[in-house]
Amino acid sequence: MSTTALYNDQQGGAEAAVEAGQETTPTSSSTGAAFGLFSTDFKKNEDLKEMLESNKESLKLEAMKRIVQLISKGKNASDLFPAVVKNVASKNIELKKLVYVYLVRYAEEQQDLALLSISTFQRALKDPNQFIRASALRVLSSVRVPIIVPIMMLAIKEAASDLSPYVRKTSAHAIQKLYSLDPDQKEQLIEVIEKLLKDKSTLVAGSVVMAFEEVCPDRIDLIHKNYRKLCNLLVDVEEWGQVVIINMLTRYARTQFTSPWKEDGVFDENSEKAFYDSDSEEKQGQREIKPYIMDPDHRLLLRNTKPLLQSRNTAVVMAVAQLYWHLAPKHEVSIVTKSLVRLLRSHREVQYVVLQNIATMSIQRKGMFEPYMKSFYVRSTDATHIKTLKLEILTNLANEANISTILREFQTYVKSQDKAFAAATIQAIGRCATNISEVTDTCLNGLVLLLSNRDETVVAESVVVIKKLLQTQPSQHSDIIKHMAKLFDNITVPMARASILWLMGEYCERVPKIAPDVLRKMAKTFTSEEDIVKLQTVNLAAKLYLTNSKQTKLLTQYILNLGKYDQNYDIRDRTRFIRQLIVPNDKSGALNKYARRILLASKPAPVLESAFKDRDRFQLGTLSHSLNIKTTGYQELSDWPAVAPDPSVRNVEVIEPVQEWAPSVGKAKKSKSDDKFYSDDEEEEEGSGSGSEDNSSSSSSSSEESGSESEEESSEESDKTSSDSGKSSSGSEASSSESESERKKKKRTKKATQSDSDENGNGPVGKTSSSSAESSSDSESDSEEDSDSDSPAPQKKNVAKTKPKVEVKSKKEVSLLDLDDFSSAPPSAPKSSVFSSRLLSDLEGLSLSNVSPAMQVTTSSFGPMKTYELLHHMTGKGLSARYHFPRQPCLYQPSMVAVQVILTNSSDHSLEEIHIGDRSPASLNIHCFNTVERLEPGASVSVSMGIDFSDSTQAANFQLCTKEDQFSVSIQPAVGELLMPNTMKEPDFCSEQKKLMGMNETSATITMATANTSKQDISKQVLSVANVGVVSSDQNNLQRFAGHTVSSRALVLVTLELRESSTALLTINTEKTVMASMLLRDLKQALSQA
Repeated sequence: MSTTALYNDQQGGAEAAVEAGQETTPTSSSTGAAFGLFSTDFKKNEDLKEMLESNKESLKLEAMKRIVQLISKGKNASDLFPAVVKNVASKNIELKKLVYVYLVRYAEEQQDLALLSISTFQRALKDPNQFIRASALRVLSSVRVPIIVPIMMLAIKEAASDLSPYVRKTSAHAIQKLYSLDPDQKEQLIEVIEKLLKDKSTLVAGSVVMAFEEVCPDRIDLIHKNYRKLCNLLVDVEEWGQVVIINMLTRYARTQFTSPWKEDGVFDENSEKAFYDSDSEEKQGQREIKPYIMDPDHRLLLRNTKPLLQSRNTAVVMAVAQLYWHLAPKHEVSIVTKSLVRLLRSHREVQYVVLQNIATMSIQRKGMFEPYMKSFYVRSTDATHIKTLKLEILTNLANEANISTILREFQTYVKSQDKAFAAATIQAIGRCATNISEVTDTCLNGLVLLLSNRDETVVAESVVVIKKLLQTQPSQHSDIIKHMAKLFDNITVPMARASILWLMGEYCERVPKIAPDVLRKMAKTFTSEEDIVKLQTVNLAAKLYLTNSKQTKLLTQYILNLGKYDQNYDIRDRTRFIRQLIVPNDKSGALNKYARRILLASKPAPVLESAFKDRDRFQLGTLSHSLNIKTTGYQELSDWPAVAPDPSVRNVEVIEPVQEWAPSVGKAKKSKSDDKFYSDDEEEEEGSGSGSEDNSSSSSSSSEESGSESEEESSEESDKTSSDSGKSSSGSEASSSESESERKKKKRTKKATQSDSDENGNGPVGKTSSSSAESSSDSESDSEEDSDSDSPAPQKKNVAKTKPKVEVKSKKEVSLLDLDDFSSAPPSAPKSSVFSSRLLSDLEGLSLSNVSPAMQVTTSSFGPMKTYELLHHMTGKGLSARYHFPRQPCLYQPSMVAVQVILTNSSDHSLEEIHIGDRSPASLNIHCFNTVERLEPGASVSVSMGIDFSDSTQAANFQLCTKEDQFSVSIQPAVGELLMPNTMKEPDFCSEQKKLMGMNETSATITMATANTSKQDISKQVLSVANVGVVSSDQNNLQRFAGHTVSSRALVLVTLELRESSTALLTINTEKTVMASMLLRDLKQALSQA
């Protein structure tokens, strides 16, 4: 929330006060106080403290405005923290907003004082005003003290389910702060990120992707289901969110799609005109169609980012440009050219970054920027670093057609008063001469003319460049070498003098008369020369000694003697080495024979390359690319996959055939409207498998999707339920909730605007176990679309007290009815009190399989019955408890794991009212067993309960209570108990396994125990670890097992391939990578031990 917004409804009192204080003398207390704000007086803030401690809200508000104004001007107001923090509990909304703005700024510096107000911040998280809730969370996350990490985590989870998208956005910001404070919270934060990624609000999208990039950028699997939604929302997200999302999607696309840069690859797409139309691009689009066809999701990303090239934000334009550069086919990249050139009219900081990226792009694809060459001409007002970059780009664009124009520009640049720029121009001329052979002589002659320039820098740079050019054609340019020798006395720059000496030595045979004379002059001034010149003088002496020893023998000995006693050890070492190499003596041995071959060997000509040649290894637009080094946090773009991963992972809905069950319903369905806000043929964001409309959004922006009277009513009902469940953790009783749902069901039936799945989804709801962190209920929502719902629905569902809630989820997380427990029931199921006759008629003919028609949920064929101790009789004062997992579908809720608990009274007196008390965390979803009213001494009783572990092995902590005592107990499941078995045929298994490759595959080679060699033994060991089903296989060396996670119903496939010498390859394919690694460890241990 910007500070400007805070002041809009005021009358500028603070500004007037400050201006009055600056422009007038302190004649009154108020003006004196204002004047004192900007003085260096020790008591400059005393008046503000007095105002903050007064009883008048208006004075406090005025003081806070002035304090925030101080902060906005960069003044230090930290000494006012104690006075400000006292007002954190004020009932005045405007005052509270300003106090939170101050606290966000100084909470980290004044942690001890901020901690005193933690309880106030926690209360503010329940404030009716969304801005107060968001500000409280922002302040809470700014207090960087490890002791409040649990409080921050609870607040973030609660805010992630808030009705206000602004608060949800703030929770995404807080995730990053909490992660930097305590990285150990990563797994819990990922769960919140996964939930927020499903949010449809454009306000939240950018912030949650930023949190994703900070916390878990490698978890690409979280993006699959949200990819199309992010692409479609992109144009409406705020600008900096667009930058983050585009960069993330660039990385994602490089891992999921095949390369569009193949030589024979052109799209079989509708030839739509480029964003910036040009005839040349249209001609390119009319090429012959070849086999390669782009993935529709790949095309969706390119199409939805193209309009952002018109963005007023330069970072967005740059992000789209780099996306096209890294992802688009080569013939489509040119559409970003005009947009990049447009950015050159911006500030010099923007120009610098854009020109760096253009310099990299122009090396590989000159044709992109050649039509706009004049945009890179240097202006007199440009800074030196801008001029140098433009020079680099002009050099890259140079070819036979435009070199004459570019050289005329360079001639002007050489005369520049900016010496560094003039030197860079001479280097650019040298590069042009090297790259374009037709102008080499012209450039060389021009550089020779520059040798007579008055400016030493120009002359020196010319010498260095000429030296490099002469190495390419030395035989033709002996006159230039002679000319440079004549200018030697007038050149004082060490590098230039060294370059001339090197040329003399390298081509001494071509100038036999001049080279000895240059050596004679150098002998006179040897002691006063720079080190680099001395080294080249020694080299020149050695080469002349080998080629013209009669004239230069004495000179060489003299120079070697001078170098022998030089102060620089490099020169002393070089001198001794040269003396032993060229002067024959007894000690030199065989090395002396090769002196000529060593010193006068032909040397390859230097290659004049662009400084940006190797920068394409970094992603364009990144800090690493700008600095040309890998910076902290840089994530490299992966190479294109040879084979594209399964595209179905991005599907978010399945369209069920209506005719299968519509006739038995007895009423016509309302077809879904085709006029969606984002209408794309390739994908549908709405998760309605049977054509029902998604109008159950309970967010603060529910008006976006409510288009009919019944939809508005549904939203109101959902909001009401959300607020009720947020205030009370007990929920509603079964009877009242059931009757209420029946009334609403009849009302919707009369209006006949909703699909049948609404009625089926409104099953009876029993006593809930929601907490303050779970602030919404999904029992009365008209649509059961959990994966893409806009409402902040809790991840754990409400649990029925006595009756199971009937739901079915389709393959791609679209909820219709959950009938997992009744998959084997015949169509004419026996009527019970749970099902109405209408519901049973709806169920007839409905395919009940949850994953695919080839898969069915079954019970385990092997039950090892491992029993664990829950409570020891000594600890429980006579009450002991043991538990086991019966591996049966939970009757209370499909997402729960069934647990059987055996309670035993080992005391000498009866125990009364045995029940489950408080649980930790409070949001833990447990179906408690009915209270055991009385348990006699020595008696035992078996009770059933259900626990939703959310596919995690984290322990479920709760209290086992009697009438007098409470005992803290914990149930921690093995990872194999979180699964339910599937039966499927081998071809279906292989088909599903192919969809779960890459990041979704975990494997290890294990050494099998001698007792585990037969199929029966192996099956026994695997089933003892994991509750999976056996898949029949024709191959003797392969055994396959299939199951799915209880909570999220993610498929888990286990393959064991027997190999030679008692080894085997164990492979697990599932989206739940953490579970896969834990299951792999347990199976490896079970199979490798006898």
